[in-house]
Amino acid sequence: MSDDRYARQTRFGPLGNDAQVRLGAARVVLVGCGALGSAVANGLVRAGVGHLTILDRDYVELSNLQRQVLFDESHVADDLPKAIAASRVLAKVNGEVSLEPVVVDVHGGNVEDLFAGADLVIDGTDSIETRGIVNEAAVKLGISWIYGGVVGSTGMSMTVIPGETPCLRCVFPHAPAPGSLPTCQTAGVIGPAVEAVGAIQTVEAMKLLTGHRSSLHGGLVTLDMWTVKMDTVPTGAPRTGCPVCERREFPGLGTTGRQAVSLCGRDSMQVSSHPPAPVDLTALARRLDGLGDVRLTPFLLRFTPSPLGRGLTVFPDGRAIVHDTTEPSVARADYARWVGH
Repeated sequence: MSDDRYARQTRFGPLGNDAQVRLGAARVVLVGCGALGSAVANGLVRAGVGHLTILDRDYVELSNLQRQVLFDESHVADDLPKAIAASRVLAKVNGEVSLEPVVVDVHGGNVEDLFAGADLVIDGTDSIETRGIVNEAAVKLGISWIYGGVVGSTGMSMTVIPGETPCLRCVFPHAPAPGSLPTCQTAGVIGPAVEAVGAIQTVEAMKLLTGHRSSLHGGLVTLDMWTVKMDTVPTGAPRTGCPVCERREFPGLGTTGRQAVSLCGRDSMQVSSHPPAPVDLTALARRLDGLGDVRLTPFLLRFTPSPLGRGLTVFPDGRAIVHDTTEPSVARADYARWVGH
């Protein structure tokens, strides 16, 4: 560990050299490396976390660059998966950090394996369903995790310590009805709100990993960066009767089947099978040749049917993003038509 690299950080009273050593021994799993995930990954790698696993299912697009700080136009041109692009950038920032990028869709069938050995899990997702799965897995495995979400100019964050604090299900016992909440597609999102929530998640992570639990904010933090207002609502103890905390019911774990879920920020659906059904992208490219525009990279295949139709982006694990639709049935039908299983 370089003394010069972290000199300003270790001079901060609550940290110091001992805390820096603890941070350098920590293993963190980041679920999602879009806007929030980029901000958190950037902060943790610069702070000197020992090992960071980056889980993300998506690739870099032009519309990401307004708020996703680790990416640039070359990543868009190369169709790079976000986990890969982020890891390449972060490796140049701090070569002392072990980085493990994983291009994967986190779901109930794989989440426990992906979290194995982690000291902390951090939420950078854009999916209520995925957050519920993260919460269940973290509580079941006894791993602390930090929730974060942003839309428009507003955001919130909460730190969950299983057995000590409320879990996400304690605070939000009922999932909102589909379409009832604003999303970054409908309400937009501004970069400063992302950076603010990411900063809260990052400093909470630093406190947890260095043993400063008494300094955790201890509630649900909400903020609005347009009006520059912030509040912390105390969340107290785990809720009596919580199906996750108290009854230890984990219905989201171990799920199987083919699912189609909407992606925040664009008119697209992700189609995936649980467990995964890998696809030979080279063979698929040959099969689709002559049926439209095909672009094959080491990480994905992009296909636009001719005449102009809905495009697909297919990944080696069998996932596909079907563009220009928000209808699950349409997405699944296109997947079956072009990918075929």
